Amino acid sequence: MANDLIIDNVRAMQPGKGVVAESLRIRNGKIVALGVSAVARSDAEQSIDGNGCLLTPGLIDLHTHGIQQFAYEADPQQIIDGAKVLGRYGTTCVLPTLYNVMNRNRLDKLAELSAAISQIEGVSVPGFHLEGPFLALPGAGAHTIPGDLALLEDIIAATGGRIAAMSISPDTPNIIPVIERLCSDGIVPFITHTQAGPEQTRAAIDAGARHATHFYDVFALPEETDSGVRPVGAVEAILADPRCTVDFICDGVHVHPTAIRAAVAAKGYQGVILITDSNVGAGLPEGVYQTPAGYPVKVSPDDAARIHDPAHPYNECLAGSALTMDRGINNLLKWLDIPAEQVWAMGTSNPARLLGLTDKGVIREGADADLVLWEQTDGRLQAVQTWVGGECVYQT
Repeated sequence: MANDLIIDNVRAMQPGKGVVAESLRIRNGKIVALGVSAVARSDAEQSIDGNGCLLTPGLIDLHTHGIQQFAYEADPQQIIDGAKVLGRYGTTCVLPTLYNVMNRNRLDKLAELSAAISQIEGVSVPGFHLEGPFLALPGAGAHTIPGDLALLEDIIAATGGRIAAMSISPDTPNIIPVIERLCSDGIVPFITHTQAGPEQTRAAIDAGARHATHFYDVFALPEETDSGVRPVGAVEAILADPRCTVDFICDGVHVHPTAIRAAVAAKGYQGVILITDSNVGAGLPEGVYQTPAGYPVKVSPDDAARIHDPAHPYNECLAGSALTMDRGINNLLKWLDIPAEQVWAMGTSNPARLLGLTDKGVIREGADADLVLWEQTDGRLQAVQTWVGGECVYQT
């Protein structure tokens, strides 16, 4: 790590505000000055000319199962190796997401995966996102276990406290004590995989579950019981509650851009977050790739990731995405008619705020130097250099 670094001749974007500086100084992994003067610049150990490119905080992915050939749930080494490639997609902070190791028969595996976090380089990892096991609908094979405080304590112990978020369903039996326990430990409950009605959803929100992940996806409508009367469920309850935020898989397959626009209209830009829910194959050419769940997925940048096994009960169903964070932010910049600095907040300051990461997702003095320099190529922004804690982890 360069102890003292100047990044000069850039358009430094503060999410939600706009361009705030043309140069900045990094020291010991932190941003220590914006708009550095020519005199102060001369004593820096290293200086980089940004050639007028856009500089933003690094992207933060709250929900991702894998990247390229690496599946985070497969084994500890795949988490370590997968983390090293994220910088090329502008991702500097990530919650590796697990969904099939949170039961009493697999807690040893969960403990092994958790131990790998301390060995990760190239990206910041505040903890895991556990997608389950207390879910009402299985989706692509997630556990559907009733709320169980004893099991929850075992899961927390197996991870060594390395849980940043856990997905739950409001319609899972005995879920309210689970939500309350998560909140008491600083673990953010995410609502998902649900067919809950508004009353169940409101109870979960009141208990502390105030974020919905891969919104609209696996949010089934309650059954229509009165012909011609559209039932109201978790989606409407979450959109109507100002305490709640939502995230979307912004690949144009899982959710139509109109649904994202509707959420922005209901929540404002600060209430909407970009995720990938990426699976094995994300960032790779179209093809069929094996997953640790025991089934292959067919991956295409234009058609997400789908189970590719005729014997599987969910064959051809969606199983995560082929999205990377850089593609997601480019899609939002194209789809949303709001200022660019507000779009950037959806991948940076908004997820940081949800997790309580006060020094990430922003460009200001004292913030972590998790930064990405972007270049416009063929109408899309691509990362040309990425820093995590002031250390360059990717460069074209």
